[in-house]
Amino acid sequence: MRTHFKPWGLKLVLATVVVSLLAVRVHAADFDPAKLGRLRSTLQGFVDKNVVAGAVAAVGTHRGLVAIEAVGQQNREQNLPMRPNATFRIASMTKPITALAIMILVDEGKLSVEDPVEKHLQEFKGQMIVSSRDPDAGTVTLKKPTRPITVRDLLTHTSGLPGGFPEGISDLYFRRHLTLGEAVATSSQRPLDFEPGSKWAYCNAGIDTLGRIVEVVSGESFEQFLERHLFRPLGMSDTTFYPSDEQVARLAGLYDLKEGQLRPVGYQLLGPTKSARHPIPAGGLYSTAEDLAKLYQLMLLRGAIGELRIVSEKSVADMTRNQTGNLTAGFTPNVGMGFGWQVTRQPDGVHAMLSAGSYGHGGAFGTQGWIDPTKDLYIILLIQRVGMANGDASDIRRDVQQVIVDAIK
Repeated sequence: MRTHFKPWGLKLVLATVVVSLLAVRVHAADFDPAKLGRLRSTLQGFVDKNVVAGAVAAVGTHRGLVAIEAVGQQNREQNLPMRPNATFRIASMTKPITALAIMILVDEGKLSVEDPVEKHLQEFKGQMIVSSRDPDAGTVTLKKPTRPITVRDLLTHTSGLPGGFPEGISDLYFRRHLTLGEAVATSSQRPLDFEPGSKWAYCNAGIDTLGRIVEVVSGESFEQFLERHLFRPLGMSDTTFYPSDEQVARLAGLYDLKEGQLRPVGYQLLGPTKSARHPIPAGGLYSTAEDLAKLYQLMLLRGAIGELRIVSEKSVADMTRNQTGNLTAGFTPNVGMGFGWQVTRQPDGVHAMLSAGSYGHGGAFGTQGWIDPTKDLYIILLIQRVGMANGDASDIRRDVQQVIVDAIK
């Protein structure tokens, strides 16, 4: 089924070239040029209002990239203009990519989404769940869960694993001092917060666990697996956990809004973390609009571009349909959870202009990427902001989506 098991083969090289050409060729026939031209002024309006220092937005279809706009500044302190190839830490937009790695292994018959996690990671055996807490006595009563957590639970944020880090241990500590295996082993020893499958709770530790499963099942490091099976075949040369000095020079600055003015936060939250001992499957990738366009084009094409198939149509369908029923999920109303992707159940609010069944994900620093198969459309918004009340429900996301959808003929 796959066409690039030999990473240095001629077929892979040719496929990578084809994908790169498809990703940058303009196909604007389905859009009104004048209306699509409003994308730039819409972005500029948010720069002028000091909502963001700069932004990059991209729009495309299954045929490739239609338009990309860069406005404002990449770094205000250095007076650097924003460029289309600016690098952004996409944070939790990493999660669907981690899910994609899992589904590649599913396609290869190396695991199932129904597998108990303990089948692949022995440290999860004998896991317990919190039965009750007594804050006054400072005690916690544990019991056995009705069933062990599964890969499906991790993919849909329904495992019950605590989402954050143990008290007194920071994300930075995990990255600098522990391998991915050690970090996941630490998480495995914490009791579950609820019965697996009974509710949705955003869980970074669960997605990191998926990354570790990829390592154990494939025999490769997580970052090597993604590079060999996804980034290199698709020509995503600017997508990495560890950006080079040249990519760091293109990294958009991070800002917060204080007293009506954007203030630089610095690179402590963005990284890059050259001293890190492991990647962050839940949110550590850096990327560009053009690289993400290649990935989203692949998804619109249901897992294959030309003769290059990355993942099966069935796996794409499973990833992008609501897997959580009527459970409350996501950070906006009427959203369900697929495997790694949030899925629009009913178009309203910030989803009003999207079709039911659209899917995507945001990141902690305001980035957004959404795919609407009904409209044959993907929309990418890259910014670097903290302090937003809800990046998934932001005005800039809503307005960018609206102006692009309005431009469809």
